[in-house]
Amino acid sequence: MAAVAEGSPSAAAAAAAAKEVEYQAGVRKLVDLLSKLNPAAKEFVPSSAATSPPPKKALSADAPVFDYHSIGAGNGGAKDSATDASFYIGSPQRRRGNGYINQGRRRTIDRVRRAEREDSIRRTVYVSELDHTVTEERLADIFATCGQVVDCRICGDPHSVLRFAFIEFADEEGARTALNLGGTIFGFYPVRVLPSKTAILPVNPKFLPRTEDEKEMVMRTVYCTNIDKMVTQLDVKNFFEGLCGEFPLQVSRLRLLGDNVHSTRIAFVEFVHAEGAIMALNCSGMILGTLPVRVSPSKTPVKPRVNRVGSN
Repeated sequence: MAAVAEGSPSAAAAAAAAKEVEYQAGVRKLVDLLSKLNPAAKEFVPSSAATSPPPKKALSADAPVFDYHSIGAGNGGAKDSATDASFYIGSPQRRRGNGYINQGRRRTIDRVRRAEREDSIRRTVYVSELDHTVTEERLADIFATCGQVVDCRICGDPHSVLRFAFIEFADEEGARTALNLGGTIFGFYPVRVLPSKTAILPVNPKFLPRTEDEKEMVMRTVYCTNIDKMVTQLDVKNFFEGLCGEFPLQVSRLRLLGDNVHSTRIAFVEFVHAEGAIMALNCSGMILGTLPVRVSPSKTPVKPRVNRVGSN
């Protein structure tokens, strides 16, 4: 019988059948291998992947790529744009940075204020058992022999015969020298002089004289405390004009103040001339109404009343 030609259709069919038999044998081999695996076995994870943190949620495959280097390209790329991007205004890093700066600033200011207060305390003495007839001006003149007096403040219960005072000097040497005046009689009683534990609270700067006219007004003004609540403004005016004399020592302006909390009232009395204010200091301790009034130089001028205009 004649041999089949190599390129005939029957030869191609035989080759295809041989490939099919080979493919089926491979499939059976793969199925046999898979059947031998344990279906309950855990998934194998490489050691390098096991120690790393769990991967973050991946972005969508269609998400655009973010180019850090494109940020700040308008500035010529002089700075690292990726670094600048994390310090935008309003970012948590920027807010934390500003918080640290402000907190450090506040701490510095607090330290400076604390140091100034402690320095002021070292330059201040506390004077007790002070007769009510002693004025701030007289007390400052007495302690000026120890050093330059920066401030002098008399305090105390207006119903008490004795009061106390704080005197601040320009340096600590003046305060140490002032301690030697303990036991000196000022008025009717010997005073006690001790190192102060507090600084003198400054006067509100809004009320201090600012112009030359206001400074001149302060020289003509006295500050009065322990005024009976039954006393009127006219009574205060007549009291000082009767003791200090008529014109030019008469009262030019007067402000009587009080409230429902305090049992007494205070007053600022301005005279036409400074001589009237000087004479008024001698009235301290004299009875006005039913109480002894206390008179000391004023640190502020008598502010004129502001007329309130009603709104339409």
